[in-house]
Amino acid sequence: MMVTVLYTSSASSPTVWNRMAILTVSSLSNAPEAVIYSWKRCSHLLQFSAIFPFVLPHTRGSSHGQTRIIRKAYQQDFYTHMMEECYELWAQLEREAGVKLYRQTGLLVMGPEESQGYQMIKNTLQKNKVPIEILNRDNFSQHIPNVNLALGDGAMVDITAGVLYADRALKTVQRQFEKLGGVIRDNEQVTDVKPGPVVTVTTSAGVYRAKSVVVTAGPWANRLLAHTGLQLPLTVVKINVCYWKEKVPGSYNVKQRFPCFLLTEFEETKDIYGLPSNEYPGLMKICYHGGSETNPDQRDKTTNRSDIDILQRCVACCFPGLVPEPAVVESCLYTLTPDHHFVLDCHPSHSNIVFGAGFSGHGFKFGPIIGKLLCELVLGEVPSYDLSPFRIRRFQDKTKSAL
Repeated sequence: MMVTVLYTSSASSPTVWNRMAILTVSSLSNAPEAVIYSWKRCSHLLQFSAIFPFVLPHTRGSSHGQTRIIRKAYQQDFYTHMMEECYELWAQLEREAGVKLYRQTGLLVMGPEESQGYQMIKNTLQKNKVPIEILNRDNFSQHIPNVNLALGDGAMVDITAGVLYADRALKTVQRQFEKLGGVIRDNEQVTDVKPGPVVTVTTSAGVYRAKSVVVTAGPWANRLLAHTGLQLPLTVVKINVCYWKEKVPGSYNVKQRFPCFLLTEFEETKDIYGLPSNEYPGLMKICYHGGSETNPDQRDKTTNRSDIDILQRCVACCFPGLVPEPAVVESCLYTLTPDHHFVLDCHPSHSNIVFGAGFSGHGFKFGPIIGKLLCELVLGEVPSYDLSPFRIRRFQDKTKSAL
């Protein structure tokens, strides 16, 4: 959870800012990016500081770890459209910071060839003219060694996909934030958010007041939104992040241009994904896109390993060059919505409170565009993209008052 205070003075006593004041309560990568976008738009109006509840860097949320997949391969057009600009914004950040954040590897998509999920991804990529390569059983092993394509499965490669260096990206965004005049303060807890024409945010260090607030608090979103009288249909789950040892070192290495992959179906489950060996020498990351419900403050008490059992069978079946027993198991948290689409909206009763939540395990790559959209919402501008898939009105029967 992080708080970004725009145009702040000492937090030792309540402070109201005469110029535009925007405050972000967050645990996510897109909060600093929203600030950076805001600064570029409104640098004559704003000053910045950022407050985190944990000592940085921390591993308690959803944005830590060295790598994430970046891709245009989605079933829905709106994500593919947004990713077009996301690639440009990540490249812009690379140029401005002089840091490499993205490595193109391609994304291998496999799944039952006639299944709805596989066909929807294929159709979306083709319709949007995304560069892809369709593989068949005859040439699959030539292009993708050390992987078994199941009988009846199709395969294609989203060519521009690859690896985002997540930890490096977060550090880069934080450095750019400071370079633009921002001050980062960690180890400060947010304890209250009080709505009004001027929103009051109380932390363990003091009180802040702002004309607008952005809440992107990840697994803690509902805890903070409860102070505003709103609860979203969010479920927090713990994901086991598993790394599998190569039998022959280098077989699945990023330097050998081994691709990221998405397996749309395996046995009775959906969406197993992986990244080439990179973070740990000789270990490939393969995870199941699902987990067990947990309390974000007591995540270590959740010890369900049923997803690891699924992954062991998948590795043994599809990746003969890996030892089918995880060598390293880490964890992260997903905050899920019922439809696994994001929530990007204004509070229904307090229009000066904007929130982003429920990124459902696939939000990191969208960080720059989410930051841009949150900035547009808080400035009262027409969003750059149609936000109807992300508005809370789609949950009218599931969204409730916390009062």
